[in-house]
Amino acid sequence: MDPVPGLDLSIPPFDLLDDAGRARLQARVDVGFHPAGTTLIEAGHASPHAHVILKGLVHAYQRDDSGHERRFADYGPGDVFGAWAVMAGRARLSYRTDSDVLSFLIPADTFRSLVADYPRFAAYFNEGLAVKGRLSGDARERREAAELMVTQVGEAQLAPAERVASSTTIAEASARLHSSRVDCLLVEDAEHVEPGIVTRTDLLEALTLRGLPLDAPVGALASRPLVCIGTGEVLFQALISMTERHIERVVVRDRDGTLRGTLGIAEVLSHFASHSHLISLRLARARSLDEIAAAASGMTGLVRSLAAHGARMPYLMELVSALNSRVMARLFELVVPAEHRDRICLLVMGSEGRREQLLKTDQDNALVIADDLDWDGLPDAMARFSEALDRVGYPPCPGGVMVNNPHWRMTAREWQARIEHWRQRHGGEAALDLSIALDARPVAGNTALFAPVKDGLMALGGDEILMHHLARATLNFDPPLTFFGRVRTAAEGTDLKKGGIFPVVHGLRCLALRHGIAATGSLERCEALTARGELPAALGRDLPQALDVFQRMRLDAQLAGLETGRAPDNRIDTERLRRLDRELLRDALHVVKEFRDHVRRAFHLAD
Repeated sequence: MDPVPGLDLSIPPFDLLDDAGRARLQARVDVGFHPAGTTLIEAGHASPHAHVILKGLVHAYQRDDSGHERRFADYGPGDVFGAWAVMAGRARLSYRTDSDVLSFLIPADTFRSLVADYPRFAAYFNEGLAVKGRLSGDARERREAAELMVTQVGEAQLAPAERVASSTTIAEASARLHSSRVDCLLVEDAEHVEPGIVTRTDLLEALTLRGLPLDAPVGALASRPLVCIGTGEVLFQALISMTERHIERVVVRDRDGTLRGTLGIAEVLSHFASHSHLISLRLARARSLDEIAAAASGMTGLVRSLAAHGARMPYLMELVSALNSRVMARLFELVVPAEHRDRICLLVMGSEGRREQLLKTDQDNALVIADDLDWDGLPDAMARFSEALDRVGYPPCPGGVMVNNPHWRMTAREWQARIEHWRQRHGGEAALDLSIALDARPVAGNTALFAPVKDGLMALGGDEILMHHLARATLNFDPPLTFFGRVRTAAEGTDLKKGGIFPVVHGLRCLALRHGIAATGSLERCEALTARGELPAALGRDLPQALDVFQRMRLDAQLAGLETGRAPDNRIDTERLRRLDRELLRDALHVVKEFRDHVRRAFHLAD
């Protein structure tokens, strides 16, 4: 059948139909002309057609209780509207032409039959932003390398879980490794409920570094507790776990707790040719600043490669965060003598603290110092640490949020005093510092030093006056939407951080603090708030997807900028987005608008 002139069925949502479905649509579609000022669909009524605009502008609006119109959004060429009025038999909004309009008319019975026969097509219109974004991602990510993001651990080729008794000798264990062609053994011991694990490397070091005899039992060499991952987790999560814990193998459990086998880097990389482990290995072997810098230099390329192959943003951010943490831990070991490492704790904050970093940006770090530390060389060591981070590719923070600044280098007692200061000061620099600190997490040194600091920070959530003032910053930047609900463009680009990412991140931060949720990641905060009923289910579903949209679009723009020698920033050129991406961005910004209203009500904030 010949295509209908001007109706592109190769783009979303019509690409969710197969050839037969598109043929059915083409056979029934008509074209209508609507003069300016025509009401095409009235709220509360059914519609005989779903519309696809060919030319002109249509705006959607609602009437409030007093009869005043409130514009919700406007629709231009290529946009679809009226689907809900066709499917549900009752429109949620009214639609009126702003100019003379030509639109393709899809009869209601044809549209409903397509919805019934094509679930993915139906989901595009039935569900919120979360499902719409996944459908967009499905179309974009149909690439073989993206299997790592969806393949479950249980589908991978696992090494068998070979078991030995704790009395087994090193010689016997080595022979078992060779005969079974595995790299590790599970060690059973009557004194422990669960087995431990001993690897080929453990046996080698026992003989060469510790001088143990071949007949020494392996029970004392076993590591506990086991680092486990479920068969239902994705392979990428296994890769993140191994990177974070500096290990090369994890134990795999079934849903009922049964140990299924072990999974190593080799098995993971058999599914995906990622260089992340090579970076991790180079970091582990690095003995100088130059070697650390050389290893870290591959991270932008890794991000570019994974993004190009359809990596989902949450997994990508977790992996980058794990690698960043290893870089900082290695630099920490270089500048801090071993005898002082258990008396200080290195914190990362901001997006790095939330594990939401993608490219190397400003340093945001701090130090917790044991009250009894006596080390005159600390200021010099922290100056060298900040300089080293700069050299490795993490530029200094313009606001000085770094360990070379005494303001962010405090003893445990001084941290408590600072927290009390933040409780009493409700704005300005104090509020900014508090917001940064609320995302802190430890990455090196004695992490136990951070526990009382974290407790002190969490206690602030009970101060209603402080929370009221802190949450107000959520409203500082309006989403870049026009009066008609479309994305506002600007010559210098649209700032996704101010209008999209910050209101969500800060609003979730404040809500989590108020409700005693200790998680630092935005997604974890959102999930916990939704589970407790402190966030509506629809928002709990759509906020993570909105953040995903912002992060993906910003990363795409940043990587494109790097290719032309431009420093990464937070702006995107909306005019260069695909139509579906513009629609996703608009929907995401409407989610932000709705979330800001929720925060306004939750903290009783005035407009």
